[in-house]
Amino acid sequence: MGKSTSDKKRMREEFKKRIYCFTLRLIEFVDNLPKTPSCRIIGGQLLRSGTSIGANYVEAYASSSKKDFTNYFSIALKSANESKFWLVLLKDSQKASKEKTEMLLKEVTEIANILASSILTLRGKRKDF
Repeated sequence: MGKSTSDKKRMREEFKKRIYCFTLRLIEFVDNLPKTPSCRIIGGQLLRSGTSIGANYVEAYASSSKKDFTNYFSIALKSANESKFWLVLLKDSQKASKEKTEMLLKEVTEIANILASSILTLRGKRKDF
């Protein structure tokens, strides 16, 4: 049996809040990076891609068609994947705390997995049970 409308709405709101909390932690993380030229550039890229996840998720629910909705989810997923790249680069270059970077990486990976699963469902390539 499928999920009720209220369950879906609650899950959607919880996921939106999760993305928002991730974004707040990401802002704090970037603001605390070393003030070097490389960190300014990588931090800026990370901030753009990381904040884009939430912006596109919210925009999806304001879209006028299923195609637009799916496209906004796809953009959010691409932004999550880009954010993973920047986080790994900061971790491997030892410009950021391994512990904080891995915490953000874990969260953005889970967000990306949820978005990817949703996209598959929207495209009818996966069945929800």
